[in-house]
Formats: sequence, C-alpha cells, structure tokens
Amino acid sequence: MNLRDKLRGLLVRLYARRVEGHLDHAQVPKHIGVIMDGNRRWAKASGSSTVHGHRAGAEKIEEFLGWCSETDVEVVTLWLLSTDNFDRAQEELGPLLGIIEDVVRTLAADGRWRVHHVGTPDLLPSPMQTALKEAEEATAHVDGILVNVAIGYGGRQEIVDAMRSMMLDAADKGTSLEELAESVTIDAIGRHLYTGDQPDPDLVIRTSGEQRLSGFMLWQTAHSEYYFCEVFWPAFRKVDFLRALRDYAARHRRYGG
Repeated sequence: MNLRDKLRGLLVRLYARRVEGHLDHAQVPKHIGVIMDGNRRWAKASGSSTVHGHRAGAEKIEEFLGWCSETDVEVVTLWLLSTDNFDRAQEELGPLLGIIEDVVRTLAADGRWRVHHVGTPDLLPSPMQTALKEAEEATAHVDGILVNVAIGYGGRQEIVDAMRSMMLDAADKGTSLEELAESVTIDAIGRHLYTGDQPDPDLVIRTSGEQRLSGFMLWQTAHSEYYFCEVFWPAFRKVDFLRALRDYAARHRRYGG
C-alpha cells in the first residue's frame, strides 16, 4: 500500500468516527434489509474471478453485522440468493451455493446472531436445507440480532406461499370458501409471510448503484425507506453504513400520510 492509499484510509476512518459521533441512536432503524449487489462487477473490476467476488461478498457479511451490533439494530435481512439466481450457469451457481452454505454455518457458529431462513426451502439442495435447519436450531436461544438469511427468496413467491398457507390452514379448520374470503385482511396475510412475527424493515440498503428492489420483500417494504449506494457490496465500508444510517435519521417518515 502506497502513502496516498494510507492517507486516504486514514481520512476515511476519521470521517467515519465523526459521522458515528453525531449519530442519534434513537433514530437508528430497528430492521434493516440489505440487497447485497455487485459481487460479480467488483470481481471484474479487480481482475479476479466471479467465485472470488462471491467469496469477498460473503466475507463482508460478518463485518457488516458487527457494525449493526454497535448500534440498536435488532433485525437484519440479508438477500443472499433470489429465485431468479437459479437461472445462472451451473459453473457459477454451484460454487455460489457452497459459499452461501458456508455463510450460514459461519453465522451459526459465531454465537452472536439468531439465524432465520426466509425463502422456499424446497428450491434448495438438501445440504443447504440441512445447514439452514441446523443453524436455526443452534441459534434459537441466542439473544442477539435476528439475522434473516434470504436464500431461494422471491417477493412474489413469498406472497404466493403466504396465500397458500392461509388456504391450507382454513382447510384444516374446515373453513368454507366464503368464510375464508371474509377473513382475508392485510394483517392476516402478514402473519403468514416468512417474517410474520417480525417488524417490517425500516430501511433497505442496496449496493452497486442499482435503484430497484428486484422483488425484495415486496409486501414488507411498503413503507420502508431506501438507500442506494454506488459501492459494490465487497467494497462496502463502515463509513457507507454510517452514511445510510445518517440519511435515514434525517428523513421524516410519512407512512403514506
């Protein structure tokens, strides 16, 4: 590392401390959703392989959760694999699934996080399903940040699954079709989502400069605030995280009013 890079790093750290010092913890979002985008473009820009980009993105996760633990964040939802990602070439998808499985096991072994899967388990290979089940069981007692790992997740699929769950429950209870139709409310559907007993995200962060949700938590983010960051996920820094929190704290949430 040359002198210019060292000075730049020092200035960034000093700036981060200044932002953190002025952060109002009373205004910190309780639930943050993260669309971790840009692994492949980061790898291409750095002249490395796609797999290396995914590994670098995976390594960023624990660092990010550490930053969250320094604030009053209670829930973090990490979008690790969408339903659309299954269309990728096998030479990328195979290693990616292995990396994500390692992430799940690492988060569970850390001991600081309570791991919860959001997504459709049937879409995932058996080893991944096993890893998720074991992670949830091993961390069920942990009194730390609840980390939703969105794997095999799609926002439309979640709503379909919620409606299917409602109908199956009604069938088990012998509820008529007319009674079921009368019982369909916003709250009732919400209870059947993957995050049914959790608060909705207050803030959604998307890296890489893309400004779209791509199907992320379509129901839950109706009143969320969004923060789009130009930095690719593997290069996401604490100062970027603090800027997102500062930006969120400066907004006046209207909830549609």
